[in-house]
Amino acid sequence: MIEAPGRAKNLPSQPSFATVEEERRYRKERLAASFRLFSRFGFDEGVAGHITARDPEYPDRFWVNPFGVHFGQIRVSDLILVDDKGEVLEGRYPVNTAAFAIHSRVHAARPEVVAAAHAHSMYGKSWSSLGRLLDPITQDACAFYQDHALFDDYTGVVYETSEGDRIAQALGASKAIILRNHGLLTVGHSVEAAVWWFITMDRSCQAQLLAEAAGKPIKITHDQALVARSQVGNEMGGWFQFQPLWNKISRDEPDLFD
Repeated sequence: MIEAPGRAKNLPSQPSFATVEEERRYRKERLAASFRLFSRFGFDEGVAGHITARDPEYPDRFWVNPFGVHFGQIRVSDLILVDDKGEVLEGRYPVNTAAFAIHSRVHAARPEVVAAAHAHSMYGKSWSSLGRLLDPITQDACAFYQDHALFDDYTGVVYETSEGDRIAQALGASKAIILRNHGLLTVGHSVEAAVWWFITMDRSCQAQLLAEAAGKPIKITHDQALVARSQVGNEMGGWFQFQPLWNKISRDEPDLFD
């Protein structure tokens, strides 16, 4: 549970930046670390999956993973910068067409969103095949209670921005969306929050799959689910819960900063 500010002391706070270059470097470091973490969690499958971070100076551009590079090997210098037309402005690798088609439209529709994460994780894609929203059966799942959506359609790999527009419309103001027969997509006001929401959402899918295989899960009541969401599902909470993961991966794999 994330302690309310008045109840916990010496909690870290989100940083401020003296220059846009400093903020850009910060976002790119967290983005590279996030791919390493996705690899550790098993969210890498072939060339599928992408995480994007909006550039702090040019809001119609975003940083994304290079197409065809393993998540576990991505460094800051490998990240590519893509504009709203899909052109690679910085970097020596191509962009995943699906990454552009989906993420460019999500970023355009949600100007407050800094980052978006999508991968073909085992439990996320398994749950997505049911075409259902998650139920509030655990405290962690309550982070998404009445704050995630369902894109109830599947037409193959997303290559067209028109499909990205439909996904963005279905996402609405939520922090996450289940793409039926496809997987999960999460967004956040920081790279850290977007990535943490993906990690905990995939685990929530796993928990519900296990619980329903064993019996009939007892749902948390509406009022209590809303209370839990306010405690574990706020943006500060998403940012903060990423910090232990950042501390570990940045110490274990310092080459990500190259």
